Amino acid sequence: MTSPFSIYRGLPRAVWVLFVAQIVNSLGNFVYPFLALLLTRTVGMNAADAGRFIMLAGLSFAPGSLLGGRIADSLGRKRVIVVGFLIVAASFSICGFLDAPELIPWFVIVAELAFGMIEPTIRALVADVTEPENRQAAYSLTYLGHNIGFAVGPLIAGYFFHRSTQILFLGDAATTVIAAVLIGLFITETRPDGEELDRIGRRQPKEKAETGSILGVLRRRPLLFWFMIANLALTFVYAQYTFSLPLQLDAIFGEAGAEWYGLTMTVNALTVVFFTAVLISATRKIRPIYVVAISALLYAVGFGSIGLFRRVLPLLAVTLVWTAGEILSATNLDVYIVNHTPANHRGRMNALTPILVGAGFAFSPALTGELIDAHGLSVVWPLAGLISVVAAGALFVLGRVEERRPSPA
Repeated sequence: MTSPFSIYRGLPRAVWVLFVAQIVNSLGNFVYPFLALLLTRTVGMNAADAGRFIMLAGLSFAPGSLLGGRIADSLGRKRVIVVGFLIVAASFSICGFLDAPELIPWFVIVAELAFGMIEPTIRALVADVTEPENRQAAYSLTYLGHNIGFAVGPLIAGYFFHRSTQILFLGDAATTVIAAVLIGLFITETRPDGEELDRIGRRQPKEKAETGSILGVLRRRPLLFWFMIANLALTFVYAQYTFSLPLQLDAIFGEAGAEWYGLTMTVNALTVVFFTAVLISATRKIRPIYVVAISALLYAVGFGSIGLFRRVLPLLAVTLVWTAGEILSATNLDVYIVNHTPANHRGRMNALTPILVGAGFAFSPALTGELIDAHGLSVVWPLAGLISVVAAGALFVLGRVEERRPSPA
């Protein structure tokens, strides 16, 4: 039998460099998994205030993403990624030496803006060096690299959380610098223009270069627009792993909650490491829009059932379920969008995806923070399950509409 890892054979060098850079950067991803706890325990905010500040940080992602996408389409991909990583590293380094913890959230906002520049540019770079036939494998490899590092990073961060927040910030900054150096040294510029755009248009009509704004592109591709809206709802649900889940574990296990959360994130990352290739191989013949719909159903089961359990083992078990949904969503969302985007708009279109993701991560903590303060954590998880079911139904309907009415979207 063919190994599921055979899907990664023959991928371009740039994809493998990004894979290694993602491992290094995510190995030091100490700050964001514990941001809710940093704001409530270290800074002293209540759940509602922490949620609002995380919303503000998430909203700062949007202008960074738009700026990064525009620069990436105009000047190139590599320099945007490298500069963005260096801004993140500088912001976290400053946080590591601050004597006033109330200033930490503002530097986190600067780092989030820089992350906004990076995300669409990495997606555009991967699209530049791949074809539709190997894009799912390429995006899944970079996603896998992120989670190989993330399998260890939160566990280390959980250990140091109550011992030294300075290590969290400085360790995150150091690994971010290393990732920037790898990309700067070993990836050449990839932005297509001229004859390359003509070649892409001949091979893939849906990716043919177009004039006009990104809004004009979306008007001509309404199914792509509604696909993004459905994924905004799924991001609202997925964002609970960074906000409501650590608060849930803190409520159940007290002081040990941070370390149990670190273990939960490690289980999440290990599941990605060991099952991404398997799930991609199993679903490679299913259209991406339907695979994302399946991921929504897995979110409904995984997140929707968290409130039913008070012990570690069943909580780890449902982590496997929602992580399977995460894998399928993360590795098919970008494929669908890139395959329906003009090649000269890749940076800008890919900027919209992280803006939607950032909006989900921004508004989800704010709204659920208010909900938690008013009604407690128990109402969050049934709501997450309901939203996921609705999003799954919408995606299945969009897929059927696309089959019956072929269009640029």
